[in-house]
Amino acid sequence: MTQAAALRALLSTGRIVTAPGASDSLTARLVQRAGFPAIYMTGFGATASRLGTPDIGLLSQTEMTEHARNMARCVNIPIIADADTGYGGPANIHRTVREYIQAGVAALHLEDQVAPKRCGQMAGIRLMERGESAKRLACAVEARGRDDLLIIGRTDAMPALGAAEAIDRAKLYQDAGVDLVFVDGIKTIAEVEAVARGVVGPKVVSIVDGNETVALKAADLQQMGFSVVLYAVTALFAATRTIDAALRHLHAAGTPAGGPEPVSYATFSEIVGLDGFKQLDDRYGV
Repeated sequence: MTQAAALRALLSTGRIVTAPGASDSLTARLVQRAGFPAIYMTGFGATASRLGTPDIGLLSQTEMTEHARNMARCVNIPIIADADTGYGGPANIHRTVREYIQAGVAALHLEDQVAPKRCGQMAGIRLMERGESAKRLACAVEARGRDDLLIIGRTDAMPALGAAEAIDRAKLYQDAGVDLVFVDGIKTIAEVEAVARGVVGPKVVSIVDGNETVALKAADLQQMGFSVVLYAVTALFAATRTIDAALRHLHAAGTPAGGPEPVSYATFSEIVGLDGFKQLDDRYGV
């Protein structure tokens, strides 16, 4: 079974799929280790981990595909991957879909921004015309062919133009044939509720640390009718704070002792799968 088929099976149960964001392959391993059913390859986190820059469309399709492939190699649960705007025109979208399938991801989402794109939580978002975006999504659906990959139509209209436009675009993208729709840029519980009421059918919601939507639990979102919940920055923000604290302590104290409690070398080795490689060496090494 492909990971895309596995994600379809998860969705068919009617239970919400919780997918924490992973900015790199190590974090993907930790998401799986924690027992989650799926992983979100966040473009926000990928850009931060690879370039140390904000999510403003700086990573190329090739870089994002490589990032997805590396992540898919080290876990065995489905990955939902950010594919930005598809990295160009219809031919680029077609290639992006085929490359992501070969990388082994279960789903991808395409957004309706124009360049330069922005993270959905940022100001300055500009949108392409809704009909053009729907055609681009239809292109992605066609490019998928008979493969299991799920196509998610994302709109960033909520912060740019408001809930009514976001809901209208989500419905239009459903008509284009996508498997799920995703209204991004949500910052309030009222906006979550508006999308839940206004959009019928499979849909994705992103809960971002730092805004009031964190008060909603996965069970609440399932009851509202959401199929997938993404926690794009939870691990990234927690890791950044811990790393920053550890380094500041080391600089001030001259020793790591007394800083944030680290994992042990043995635990880290277990997380990265050292034992499996040691077994290979024991069986086939000279």
